[in-house]
Amino acid sequence: MVMSLATLVWADDIQQVIADWGKPGKQGEGLSWWPTSFSRDIIPIPCHSHNDYWRRVPLYSALRAGCISVEADVWLFDDDLYVGHDTSALTRNRTLNSLYINPLVDILTKQNPSTEFANNTRNGVFDTDPGMSLTLLIDVKTDGRETWPHVVAQLEPLRKRNWLTAFNGDAVVPGPITVVGTGNTPFDLIVANQTYRDYFFDAPLMDMWEEPHRDAASEVLVEGGVNVVEDGKLADRPFQPSLASSRIRSPQGDRTPAPPAPYADMYNTSNSYYASGSFSDAVGRLRRGRLDGRQLDIIRGQLRGAHRRGLKAR
Repeated sequence: MVMSLATLVWADDIQQVIADWGKPGKQGEGLSWWPTSFSRDIIPIPCHSHNDYWRRVPLYSALRAGCISVEADVWLFDDDLYVGHDTSALTRNRTLNSLYINPLVDILTKQNPSTEFANNTRNGVFDTDPGMSLTLLIDVKTDGRETWPHVVAQLEPLRKRNWLTAFNGDAVVPGPITVVGTGNTPFDLIVANQTYRDYFFDAPLMDMWEEPHRDAASEVLVEGGVNVVEDGKLADRPFQPSLASSRIRSPQGDRTPAPPAPYADMYNTSNSYYASGSFSDAVGRLRRGRLDGRQLDIIRGQLRGAHRRGLKAR
């Protein structure tokens, strides 16, 4: 009984200390803050904030959830980049600068203070993992050749502070922010500068299908040591593409995987970051809510091709 009461009092004391911590005249006064505490207690996780500008608080809501990637759709009008899902959603004050570039500069300024202990750091947005790069996926909606140079120009506040992941002509140097162009972004503008670029491409995943490894004895698709089994039986042997094959959609929604496009190997980590594709365009409809062997073959082959090139598939 005495021990129970003591434990109860002790617990109340701890709760009071925690509740009052950092308050003037209380225990911990002046100790509840540190220079990089903006994102304290947030653990980054591999999630993407699609159409992030739809959140009530763009960017910040995604960071609070631990997302390591956010997406903004941009439209070029009057030499500025406006953010929204379509033109009817655009307003003059919701721009790439106001929603993303300026907030990121503010956040990274907090995370990279100049103190007696540290200077010229390149910490990312997450205090718990300062080496984690945040991906800013910019989906170009207007003409790519006209729009992309404006995107590059608006990255300057991050660029001049050395906060962008960049290719220096020899290797990719990670930075707090990794910019990836998608949508109407022209690949030739991404790679125009062969000695330095601080933005990357979202490569076409559907062009990267490669033959998955097969077990020679059973000819069952094997990927990472897992055989494809459906309803207790081995799945049908996945389709073997020929060099002349292409993606064909049957009335039932089937897909036949194509071999890698002749130009697929031009995408690599020096110029691309993601490899993306439409799930429905790649594999068609699901039967009884499940993937069949041929569909799994397509997915695994595309993943294999993307990963061999060092790209993240999505």
